[in-house]
Amino acid sequence: MGGDEFAAAAARLAGLAGVLLGWTPDAFWRATPAELRAALEALAGERARPIGRDEIAALMERFPD
Repeated sequence: MGGDEFAAAAARLAGLAGVLLGWTPDAFWRATPAELRAALEALAGERARPIGRDEIAALMERFPD
């Protein structure tokens, strides 16, 4: 996943978290992937696709802190 793809995916997820969960941008970025997944699964009633190693590596590269 390239930087543009990650940015688009993150924007979609941040928007979903805001609309569906009432999360602020700060709450979204502080949440772990597991927390986001659990919250969205609770709403959807189904299992979300797990994040892959490439996506984790891209996140770590983009956000090294």
